[in-house]
Amino acid sequence: MSTTGTDRAAGLGVLLAACVSALVVNANTSAVTILLPAISEDLSVPVDTLQWAVTGYMLVGAAVIVTSGALGDVFGRRRIFLGGLVLFVASCVLIALSDGAAGVIGGRMIQGAAGSTILACGMSLLSVASSGAAQMKAITLWGAASAIGAAAGPLIGGALVDATGWQGLFWLDAAIAAACIPLTLMTVTESRDPNRPRSIDWLGTVLVAVFLVPLVLALSKSGDWGWLSLPTIGCLVVAVLGALGFATAERRAAAPLVDLRLLRNRVLVGSTIAILLVAGVLNALMYLFSLYFQDPSTFAMSPLVAGVATLPAAAAMIAVTPLITPFAMKIGPARAVGMGFALAAAGAAGLAFVTASWSYAAFVLPMIAIAVGLGVANGPASSASTSAVPADQVGQASGISNMARYVGGSLAVAGAATVSTGVTTSSADGGASPADALAAGLAGASVLLTVMSAAGVALIVLMRRHRAEKTTAAHRAAAAAGVSHTIPTRPVETRRDR
Repeated sequence: MSTTGTDRAAGLGVLLAACVSALVVNANTSAVTILLPAISEDLSVPVDTLQWAVTGYMLVGAAVIVTSGALGDVFGRRRIFLGGLVLFVASCVLIALSDGAAGVIGGRMIQGAAGSTILACGMSLLSVASSGAAQMKAITLWGAASAIGAAAGPLIGGALVDATGWQGLFWLDAAIAAACIPLTLMTVTESRDPNRPRSIDWLGTVLVAVFLVPLVLALSKSGDWGWLSLPTIGCLVVAVLGALGFATAERRAAAPLVDLRLLRNRVLVGSTIAILLVAGVLNALMYLFSLYFQDPSTFAMSPLVAGVATLPAAAAMIAVTPLITPFAMKIGPARAVGMGFALAAAGAAGLAFVTASWSYAAFVLPMIAIAVGLGVANGPASSASTSAVPADQVGQASGISNMARYVGGSLAVAGAATVSTGVTTSSADGGASPADALAAGLAGASVLLTVMSAAGVALIVLMRRHRAEKTTAAHRAAAAAGVSHTIPTRPVETRRDR
């Protein structure tokens, strides 16, 4: 039966299970980049290799996030949510016990599947357990928990590295996720969608990976292989074939991951590209800063201090959240997105002039400009991605935007890491000091982030017909949580069958 109609509030157990798990997943995701230098030193693994602990997580997340929601609809949302929790605990244990790169990277890829499953099914459980205004309150709390986790992750990770070693983060996350398992079993009722086709688009899921993995591999290794080398060209050809195969498979699938007809919606396309760019620039920026700030040749910060050093970005995004939707209503969502990306481009352009002589204080203003700009662009884009489609298409639109978020993060981190490493190596080979070479690498990667941000300004063309909705708490939560997950700004009709 439908959940629309009379308001129905979600029970405390459902709220706790969904919100706590979302907080843990997002904190874990944002904390890992702070841990990379410590993991690299402890395991004697190059940081360039450990980049796959970040990109691999996002690659798997992109392939799985829509599929996990479909599995919940067919086989039971609570069952799949519990499976995600168990997988998350197992991945944390695997990473914490690892003595080499394979365990860390493999564990993080498993964690990508687990995290995306927890987020997708947690949202579904809240939507089923509540309706109307009560549903929006529950989802607003879920969004706030996601935002808090993403903001606090670097601080928590840095503190745990100093206190317990890098493994401490994963042991703590495993314990909290494990505690959510009996809570879910005792308090959450099973539900399914009786009207959804039982077919699962496994081929589409595989083809997402066939497209993304060789593309990220080409971006990551092109500096070593050369852009015109046979391995790079081969990876790009496989990626193109994967993309074409995915488009063909989606047209034929009974229940496709992506309903390609939705891509006729210019606002949805524009907002999805905006979300991809925001996630890409933000994840790449945090990756670059966490390594630069901790390098012995530059600031030699401890993980905790590096986490504090990135705090202005998180604080700035949180501070502007209440202002984003009113601002978008005043000037229009399209202009807000364009102005946000313009500000982010200006901040990234400032970082393109970084030198080894810069003090930490010199980084703060560009960091805040980028964070505020991305926050301003992300808020209306996240809201538009679900409000620009009919109610029965909100789930599909949300899935598309969430997939784009993972894709953007994986591609941008890989690209920024490649540029930074290539420029750093070239500068060092030319006789530059380690500090000067690292600064040149950061500057080169910042040029890439500038281009990405500047490209977002053009999205005004696609989003200009969209009109902002009246500001509610859900819009503020969507703006805050939008860097990690898209949440709807109006009640969602979710089918359930107990």
